[in-house]
Amino acid sequence: MADKRTPRRKPTPFEELVAIYARLRAPGGCPWDRVQTHASLRPYLIEEAYEVVDAIDEADPAKLREELGDLLGQVLFHAQLAAEKGKFGIDDAIRTHAEKMRRRHPHIFGTTKVRGVGDVLLNWEQIKYQEKKQERSSALDGIPRHLPALLKAHRMQDKAARLGFDWEHVDQVFAKLDEEMREFGAAYARRDKRMIREELGDILFALVNLARYLAVDPEDALKGAIRKFHSRFMRIEKYIKSSKNTFKDFSPDEWVDD
Repeated sequence: MADKRTPRRKPTPFEELVAIYARLRAPGGCPWDRVQTHASLRPYLIEEAYEVVDAIDEADPAKLREELGDLLGQVLFHAQLAAEKGKFGIDDAIRTHAEKMRRRHPHIFGTTKVRGVGDVLLNWEQIKYQEKKQERSSALDGIPRHLPALLKAHRMQDKAARLGFDWEHVDQVFAKLDEEMREFGAAYARRDKRMIREELGDILFALVNLARYLAVDPEDALKGAIRKFHSRFMRIEKYIKSSKNTFKDFSPDEWVDD
């Protein structure tokens, strides 16, 4: 008699990867993987996220494909650790995210009407605020504590602006920057190190706010300046190596001119 059993379905690539992480953590699995914890994996998660950013900056599809896979691996690793403790599994994490996306896009999955991106962002922040108001004392509490300062300033200002806490015109932002520069000048004139540090921070914060208001990513802008400086430094360094000059032989203007 013919075998009527249903043929085994071939696992999807996602299912294969989930199974790989389960195997790595199982008894007899990889010694390194078996001793990892959520805390020990933190630096790898951050590193993989930055490598994805590098791939995006380089506009390299092959590298982006690889780095996205590596980042997904970190997600699955953390989900596997949680599943072993009976907390949640990867399906739970996916389901939770799917529910959140549906809830925060009422203009797609509900009846809310929007006029553009601004309304979408405002709805997102308002919905998020209602979701988190019992566990957070401020709408800004959701910003990760360990973000780099430049990115954290940008995210904080952006989140506040989405809720309506923003300047009405760019001239006001320039005026605030001018004010901070004057205050820094006064602190420097007094040689007050504590005030110099504080006022310099205010200038940087105002510059980030100006970048946000002008729809310029301050991180990208600073990276561009870093690349420019690096290129300029290497050009002068190359000249120095082929001559008897030193870095001190170049004036400040020569350092900053293209």
